[in-house]
Amino acid sequence: MAEHRSMQRAALLDAARSLLSEGGTEALTFPALAERTGLARSSVYEYFRSRAAVVEELCEVDFPVWAADVSAAMRRADSAEGKVEAYVRQQLALVGDRRHRAVVAISASELDAGAREKIRAAHGGLVAMIVEALAEMGHAEPRLAAMLLQGVVDAAVRRIELGAAEDPSVITEAAVSMALRGVRG
Repeated sequence: MAEHRSMQRAALLDAARSLLSEGGTEALTFPALAERTGLARSSVYEYFRSRAAVVEELCEVDFPVWAADVSAAMRRADSAEGKVEAYVRQQLALVGDRRHRAVVAISASELDAGAREKIRAAHGGLVAMIVEALAEMGHAEPRLAAMLLQGVVDAAVRRIELGAAEDPSVITEAAVSMALRGVRG
């Protein structure tokens, strides 16, 4: 029974990822989850009490995978600047991944304070990854520099997600260039 529930929960999360990446938060409804998984709508409520609970669990499951991908890319770099470049490039490379698209589609206003805090903490962990490299580069305020660097990444993510006129590779190169010039400065 526990294995069946675990499989159903995983199917619901997978359906939620698809719905969020296809249509944003408006698409994530319990009737849509039920339809995608073949469950009765009332059964969805046995697994999740609200849309916010679905989103919160998606973040708990998917964000560590995304952060591990970024961390692995940074470990392959052989210099502090290389780590900064890997940090930016890997996050932007993940934009097309539906785990990432689902997390980006989430509207923080729909989440309760606890869920928003968990997401902030997860993002803080991502920013913390780059602080050491920035300190190596001689930044007097590496945490501040890391927060500003993440702002460049976030802006590039939004630009790619919007389907901007520029090719995603052009946005990525501009973000990497801006990030490296900024952290050297």
